[in-house]
Amino acid sequence: MKTIVISAVNIRQGGTLTILRNCLEYLSGVVANGEYRVVALVHNKDLVCYPGIEYIEMPDCIKGWGRRLWCEYVTMRAVSKKLAPVYLWLSLHDTTPRVNAVRQAVYCQTSFPFLKLRPRDLLFNYKIVLFGLFTRFAYRIGIKKNKYLVVQANWLRDGFAKMFGLPRSRFIVAPPERKAAEPGLLYDGKSDVYTFFMASIADCHKNFETLCEAARLLQDEVGTGKFRVVLTIGADDNRYSKWLHSQWGTVESVEFAGYMDKKRLYDNYSTADCLVFASRVETWGLPISEFAVTGKPMLLADLPYAYETAAGAHRVAFFDACNAVELKDLMKHAMEGDCSMFASVPHVTPEAPVANTWQELFDILLG
Repeated sequence: MKTIVISAVNIRQGGTLTILRNCLEYLSGVVANGEYRVVALVHNKDLVCYPGIEYIEMPDCIKGWGRRLWCEYVTMRAVSKKLAPVYLWLSLHDTTPRVNAVRQAVYCQTSFPFLKLRPRDLLFNYKIVLFGLFTRFAYRIGIKKNKYLVVQANWLRDGFAKMFGLPRSRFIVAPPERKAAEPGLLYDGKSDVYTFFMASIADCHKNFETLCEAARLLQDEVGTGKFRVVLTIGADDNRYSKWLHSQWGTVESVEFAGYMDKKRLYDNYSTADCLVFASRVETWGLPISEFAVTGKPMLLADLPYAYETAAGAHRVAFFDACNAVELKDLMKHAMEGDCSMFASVPHVTPEAPVANTWQELFDILLG
């Protein structure tokens, strides 16, 4: 049997964990067919336990960048020799480890190398700034050893190809699956006042400040009680959310609603009148995909990720992510029922290679 190794020692939560789970769930079925042996290098196998997969746990690799680099370029080399011969080594967390394998591939999961940094980002979360700088460096190490690089969006293929001087044909575009609304989670509700909703975590690059300032300007213009802005962050989640609350906590139209579980999140999708998503950079922009199935208006940052994620939606308007006045004007038009600024976002089919399912992806990687 040919051996496939999935290295994901740094993945523990969020969207990257979902990708790891989906990957191993698919490979569990492949193992059952008896054609391949699959070994997963993980932080904790209890997070991703699937039948037929062999696990090697490496819990210490997350204890600092020094240990992470040692793991990638020393420990994994030894592991690859022990598992030899390895046919495919797929790294799911951005770096290209130094290993012995017939072919290698890397899944580029972060968009931080494309984040335009601001001085205050260092104050709110220096780790994001350092991670953005580090990934630019870490991506380059051994990157040309990969037969393929996997990205979720075409704009990332264009950006990375230019950044690293690689042909676009080396990149597989594997977008997240677009799912229909889940029964029981999405219903046709209506809010008492016109409601704008922004769903995200309290990271400084999510750019809640543009929406908060737009809400303040709109409230000054139309008064209170005419609209509300619901945010999925609390007043004291971290240094960034505390700063947001200190600046805009007195704006009556802005509600710091806090973290929402899936049920509450989808309830808010259904009762909101319009989604606002102002993030300065995203690999994909999941709230856009989740909200788009409602068919309701969306106001999105005028950035490449938003166009790609919103493809196929019919009531979308874009704004400069740093321009609160422009967003305020769009919000006013939306709440007044003026749909003239909304338009459809066309589908653009990426050039091959493209993989819409895990089977299609591994057919390319193994073929």
